[in-house]
Amino acid sequence: MEISDFEALSFDCYGTLIDWESGIAAVLSPWASEVGLDVDRDRLLTAYGRCEARVAWDQPTALYPAVLAQSFRETGTEFGHEVDDEWAERLGSSVPDWPAFPDSAGALARLSERFQLIIVSNVDRASFAGSNARLGVEFDAIITAEDVGGYKPRLNHFERLDEVVAELGVPRQRLLHVAQSLFHDHGPAKRLGLPSVWINRRRTRPGWGATPQPDVDYSYQWEFPSMATFADAALGRVDES
Repeated sequence: MEISDFEALSFDCYGTLIDWESGIAAVLSPWASEVGLDVDRDRLLTAYGRCEARVAWDQPTALYPAVLAQSFRETGTEFGHEVDDEWAERLGSSVPDWPAFPDSAGALARLSERFQLIIVSNVDRASFAGSNARLGVEFDAIITAEDVGGYKPRLNHFERLDEVVAELGVPRQRLLHVAQSLFHDHGPAKRLGLPSVWINRRRTRPGWGATPQPDVDYSYQWEFPSMATFADAALGRVDES
């Protein structure tokens, strides 16, 4: 199938549409400076990513602000510095402040003219509302961790996604998943036979950043460096290469 053959696009949000690494680092980096921790942004994000994956797995029904706060505390423990409640809560409440990638809103607006758009995200409803305002598009459906009682890479989101596309009248084979995280999204998508697009936001940077290295098999059918180039290809304006 060509991308233009699909009828619905499901999107991960944080890391794909919203620049969560900049949002997280905007809290973690000042904390590190305050406690005298000499560590660069990527090391902070890598440690944080490990902690968040662990906390989200162990606390599947916790709301995302609580997951963020506890993950920050555990990150501090890894570096031998306590994260007090004020700092933890600062990260927990920061999601609406996280910036959208510059190309996200425009790409979504263009894609919405041809495809049904669905959010499939590790977030709570209240936090996502702030992000949605930055994205500037009305999604046809929104699936959050709060809705399904679990965090990706658990399959809860994707099981609900199957129900949602049926409710929207879209055949399952006409659904394409779009995401940055090989760990959270492309592994589960492969497991369920869901075709996917990798938005490789970290292509110019080494390491994994705040997204853990995948520990299961994954695959994707297309790769793009940005939402803008993906939208161009999906709408037939340029070749994928």
